[in-house]
Amino acid sequence: MAFVEPVVLQDRGVRLEPLALGHEDGLRAAAADGQLWRIRVTSVPEPDQTRAYIDAALQARAEGQRFAFAVIDAASGRVLGSTSFHDILPTVRRVEIGYTWYARSVQRSHVNTTAKLLMMGHAFDTLDCQVVGWRTDNYNFASQRAIERLGARKDGVIRGHALRRDGTIRDTVMYSMTAAEWPEARAQLLYLLQLRAQAT
Repeated sequence: MAFVEPVVLQDRGVRLEPLALGHEDGLRAAAADGQLWRIRVTSVPEPDQTRAYIDAALQARAEGQRFAFAVIDAASGRVLGSTSFHDILPTVRRVEIGYTWYARSVQRSHVNTTAKLLMMGHAFDTLDCQVVGWRTDNYNFASQRAIERLGARKDGVIRGHALRRDGTIRDTVMYSMTAAEWPEARAQLLYLLQLRAQAT
């Protein structure tokens, strides 16, 4: 039995469902919303690489290394992007959240906060994780700000850690949150979502 089992998570009009081949067209359209594959500090697939992107995610799921979700608008069924549990370590009850990207039209909306709340809740409350981690490119400042807004703490920087899509070598900024920190982080994120809802 895998540590992360297939599950559908849903709240506030956002649904996370296990990434599947049936999401290919929707994922391609989401990436095209902003031509996200042109951003050098992300791993968004180019249009003709969408099937290979899903195949790689499914292979990683089979190996217990990564569990990818399609992020869906629950009302319309539109694919908004993707996010994953990865670097899954059952022995120390740790997962990381990453491989996250969204169509430009839903960036800076409630979608990312809601998706992360769902995943963090599943990790801490269902999987009984002790730590949830994040990592991002040292030049992906938007991602760093988004992770910090979740309440995660910066652990440090791993220098010369990974290749970018353009072949350059990146430094990786590491963040984490412990189970003890989760209740306060959850309360703050729910408060921020409530403020956003009242403003719209």
